[in-house]
Amino acid sequence: MAEKGFDRRVWSAVARIPAGQLATYGQIADLIGAWGCARQVGWALRRLKLPSDVPWHRVVNAQGRISMSLSREGSDWIQRELLLAEGIPVDAQGRLPLRRFLWRPDASSGD
Repeated sequence: MAEKGFDRRVWSAVARIPAGQLATYGQIADLIGAWGCARQVGWALRRLKLPSDVPWHRVVNAQGRISMSLSREGSDWIQRELLLAEGIPVDAQGRLPLRRFLWRPDASSGD
């Protein structure tokens, strides 16, 4: 399947998230000018081939949780392990301290 322009925009925005920081699906949607398209951002990230250079694991839902689901075919557990490896605490239910680790592109140098 050919990648869509929307997917490439999502992947490009997600690639800017620094290690040890998080963004929400809605934040990425807003960043690329696709307000209200958080769910579509999630689907674009699911279309990535794993492993990927795009740090998809740094994107979580607005409640500060990993979206745990059987339909993710284990990528939710991969996401948890990758976040833990970056020093972001994640509990067994996929909750993490979003406020503490939230990426603020305007405050980052060069973003």
